Amino acid sequence: MAEDAVRPLPGVVDELRFAPHLLRGKVALVTGGGSGLGRSMAYRFAALGARVIVGSRRAENLEATYRTITEAGGEAHWKVADVRDAGAAQALVEEAHRTFGRLDIVVNNSAGNFLARTERLSENAYRSIVSTVLDGTFYVTQAAGRRWIEAKSPGSVLSIVTSYAWTGAAHVVPSACAKAGVLALTRSLAVEWAKHGIRLNALAPGPVPTSGAWERLISGTEFETAARQHIPLGRFGTHAELCDLATFLVADTSSYITGQVFTMDGGEWLVGNTFQQLREVSPEFWEAMEEARKASRPRSRPAP
Repeated sequence: MAEDAVRPLPGVVDELRFAPHLLRGKVALVTGGGSGLGRSMAYRFAALGARVIVGSRRAENLEATYRTITEAGGEAHWKVADVRDAGAAQALVEEAHRTFGRLDIVVNNSAGNFLARTERLSENAYRSIVSTVLDGTFYVTQAAGRRWIEAKSPGSVLSIVTSYAWTGAAHVVPSACAKAGVLALTRSLAVEWAKHGIRLNALAPGPVPTSGAWERLISGTEFETAARQHIPLGRFGTHAELCDLATFLVADTSSYITGQVFTMDGGEWLVGNTFQQLREVSPEFWEAMEEARKASRPRSRPAP
């Protein structure tokens, strides 16, 4: 079952391994914050005192994240934004400044992925992943960086990548290409923007159950058991574990860390990425995955 929530504000003490006001005074922007890992990170940052703005393409998901945070006493805001569009990414960053008067933290979490035989990929399928992951990360990061540099303010950027960003992975080629680009962007700007007090790091989670992407990649297939067994620690990661690491990386506690990628995958990448095992599956498996992907395509209402 997907674990989609971390308690948004202090109430269950053992879920918060940091001082309860670690992020007090900070404003955090989380793209893809309407569901999955993005929603959980937004909850965790709010729990630790940050004011949070979440952005994605689906208003109903963003509203749900916003309500959960504000009903628990936190401060939040949301804006529909398709980060594949440079203007929309710019507007999202400007919305954070307009609403809260500042921006301190950016989490580039908007993503997409699906299993596919690369020879069967359409141009649109390829572009849908690369434009969201790589272009979207660049547009949001550039917009935030421009404001920080102009204002002579420090900032922290955390981009969610994956362990196959440096190894590649069969059957998720668009994602592998895009995540590798995000990792290169992170390391490049960590050097270029260090003189401005801007830190950039990346977090590479292994399999962590979420709604949406998890169903398209692993859940409910013959592949799920094999994927779990392939991980040296013998289990999938949790949202709480990812949120703990993300919190450390965006907070001032890691002020001397930049240009780094932190892997949280139970040792998976050391024995080869899970997706490589799909080289031997049957044609029927691929047909089933393609049908499942078509059925799970979200029907979003258009952004205003």
